[in-house]
Amino acid sequence: MTLALTFISLLAVLLAEQIRPLPAKQTVVDPLRKLTAWLIARLDGGHKYHEQLIWGLVVLGGTLLCALIYDLLPQVLGFLFGIAVLFLTLGFRHESHYFTDIHFALRMGETGRARDLLAEWRGGRFDGVSADGMARLTIEQALVRAHRNVFGIMFWFVVLGPCGAVMYRLARFLYEEWNKSTDYNAGPMLGVEAAPVLPDVAARRYGEFACHAFLILDWLPSRLTAVLFSIGGNFEDSVLCWRSQAAFWPDRASAILVTSGAGALGVRLGEQDSSDEANESPEVGVGEKAGVDDLQATIGLVWRALVVFLMLLALTAIAVWVGN
Repeated sequence: MTLALTFISLLAVLLAEQIRPLPAKQTVVDPLRKLTAWLIARLDGGHKYHEQLIWGLVVLGGTLLCALIYDLLPQVLGFLFGIAVLFLTLGFRHESHYFTDIHFALRMGETGRARDLLAEWRGGRFDGVSADGMARLTIEQALVRAHRNVFGIMFWFVVLGPCGAVMYRLARFLYEEWNKSTDYNAGPMLGVEAAPVLPDVAARRYGEFACHAFLILDWLPSRLTAVLFSIGGNFEDSVLCWRSQAAFWPDRASAILVTSGAGALGVRLGEQDSSDEANESPEVGVGEKAGVDDLQATIGLVWRALVVFLMLLALTAIAVWVGN
């Protein structure tokens, strides 16, 4: 797929999502959960390396299948297939309703509702967290999800076409799914007949492998997103926070995104007052602590980063066209 067609595909899907966003849980997440649960139930025998086999079947198998279909289609159908794949994988509005609803609830002083929404979106408990504390957690989550739902997908779509978007989306799914719980029971809730729950040691092995694999695939995209945040906000502070503070953030997969985003916004994130220690994190960023008033600025930063990405892609496509 040429850069021009890639740009048109991205623009078309972004516009389509604004009109009618895809219900990702029903169309993407639930089927993937059923598939991985079925594979674990039938292939995991309690031995080492089975997590690599199942990861390979889901991620590499899905990627190769997408590449095969794309190569067999004529150019016009291949272009439409790429748009369809991108619409299924890209998720600018998959989770934006959480951000919008939390923002509205905090503005209205409905801290209880904001707390429930944040727990549903991010996971964990937030008893006793102040409104500004929830705003900081919401900003952190928004920066990470903007990358994983949008910029990471777009990067691999530009590099490898539809199969790149599929590869990143599947790897991200397994990273998040296998690290959120040690219970991989493929029981009736997932639509699969009774299957044993993996022992804790096997569950940790699955989660660790999926994390390492995702970090490799996300190494370059996360840094590109950090650069986009820097360009879209305060460049010097963003780069400074990225270089000096990312090593102290507990989650390696989101460290660069949170620190560069905090610097770009000119606010401080982390150091929450939650009763759940899992939600505690070191303070990063510059300036004053982020609060409810900074939620709108976060949306502005993401949009500016998206515009910069599309402009760079468009200019590159024009340069290639003129060069040819």
